[in-house]
Amino acid sequence: MLNKTLQHKNIILASGSPRRQQFFKEMDLNFTIQLKEVAEIYPDHLKAEEITNFLAELKANTFENELKENDILVTSDTIVWLNEKALGKPRDYDDAFAMLQEIANQTHEVITSVCLKTMQTTETFHCVTKVTFSSLADTHIRYYLDKYAPFDKAGSYGIQDWIGLIGISKIEGSYTNVVGLPTEMLFQKLMRYV
Repeated sequence: MLNKTLQHKNIILASGSPRRQQFFKEMDLNFTIQLKEVAEIYPDHLKAEEITNFLAELKANTFENELKENDILVTSDTIVWLNEKALGKPRDYDDAFAMLQEIANQTHEVITSVCLKTMQTTETFHCVTKVTFSSLADTHIRYYLDKYAPFDKAGSYGIQDWIGLIGISKIEGSYTNVVGLPTEMLFQKLMRYV
């Protein structure tokens, strides 16, 4: 449906995430992938969705003055927010292990911001989902890290992975947001470009 509805638009996804790319395919979108290196550094005073909004816009701004008339650029950023602290992608195995220990027996927020940029406009929106983990034994964490290597994921886990099946006891909000993109919100926003 979106493919036909937006046939006169050129959708550009600026993300190397296989999960986001798969969502775009499943949403029936014709799109191209364009990647640019961006240092994902944000000011220390930012909190929660302020961080993801800033980073999604930072990624979009690298395309400034490059977009053509029918282009719609889509950038995004996801963090895990726990105890007033952002958990992004882990630096290494030990960092991932520490993150998973920290989120065990806790409820955290997964926050994703999406920036839609055209020649004329820039719009940023965000989605928050609450995720509750049950207890995680150290042996389970090691098994997950060794087998699934979730080092490209915020908070060091994928809800769709083994750890999500055995460790997540409750979710409040958008499932696709936790995977990495709030597809239902994105669909509604893209429909405005028809």
